[in-house]
This record gives sequence, structure tokens and C-alpha cells, in this order.
Amino acid sequence: MSNAMDNAMDAAVFKAACPDCRGCFELTAGALRLAIGASRRTTFYSFTCPACGAAVRKPAGERIVELLTGGGVRTLRLYSTA
Repeated sequence: MSNAMDNAMDAAVFKAACPDCRGCFELTAGALRLAIGASRRTTFYSFTCPACGAAVRKPAGERIVELLTGGGVRTLRLYSTA
């Protein structure tokens, strides 16, 4: 069952754009990382641009967090939940 779940997560595709080269492309959940901080200013997602190799970091509001976590993007919590 774990293998089927992994395949479903890999099937999620997200549209992204690079601010450096202005390329637009689709990324799988495995190509994105989500960091959830204690505030809106410290919550973001990141990826490496497949066109130019730039490290890209963009803010993630509630809706983006919901979509990315639902799509299987790996998440790092930057604050304690205790």
C-alpha cells in the first residue's frame, strides 16, 4: 500500500515559475520543499529551477500550504507545536 501512496504523490504536478530566467514549468511533489514557520513571513516553498538551476524561494499562504501538503510535498515545521 505504501508504494501505491508514493506513486499517487509523485503524480501530483504543480505549476511554478522562476523569477531569474522567467521560465514556467511543472514540478512534481518531490521537486518542491515547504517550510512552515510561526508566521506568514516565515512560511515558504522552495525549488531549484530546472531551466537555469537557480534556488527559488516563494512565500506560501494558507491555500498554497494546503495544496502542497495535500499533494505530498515534503514539509519542514520551523516552530514547535508544543
